[in-house]
Amino acid sequence: MSRIGKKPVEVPSNVTATISGQVVEMKGPKGTLSFHATDDVTITLEGNEISVKPRGTSKRARQQWGMSRSMVANLVQGVTEGFKKELEINGVGYRANMQGNTLKLSLGYSHEVNFEVPQGVTVTTPKQTEIVVEGTDAQLVGQVAANIREWRRPEPYKGKGIKYKDEYIFRKEGKKK
Repeated sequence: MSRIGKKPVEVPSNVTATISGQVVEMKGPKGTLSFHATDDVTITLEGNEISVKPRGTSKRARQQWGMSRSMVANLVQGVTEGFKKELEINGVGYRANMQGNTLKLSLGYSHEVNFEVPQGVTVTTPKQTEIVVEGTDAQLVGQVAANIREWRRPEPYKGKGIKYKDEYIFRKEGKKK
């Protein structure tokens, strides 16, 4: 039994939810999002709650049950609050700034890295060493943050690189004499 799948998703009053077949669509103050569920689950709207039930007892149906419920909950959170990832840059001379739709990163390479921000995501740099990625789609926000981090992952000796704000970097001891 899926503990996550059993819980119904509460739909706030400022969000309208429509279910047509296997497609769930949410409209809220931050925009519109939709999710297409597999045929292994049944999605129903009762009042202001959306419940997800598996159609059988197969392993795939049970896997899709919890995942589909999480996706519907992400739709509700995306159209009401949105998602946010914060990145920190550590290192001498490492900095970031936004110019139009391009994030310019100085990360110790011989050239500046120009990262084009995709549609549906907003990237801001409150300080030169901080990057904030915001949007309504959880998957897209996480992917953009991961792509930015990939340019210079934090290394374990000095901790230089781009890391998530809440990430802990396991530090190693250097060479011994």
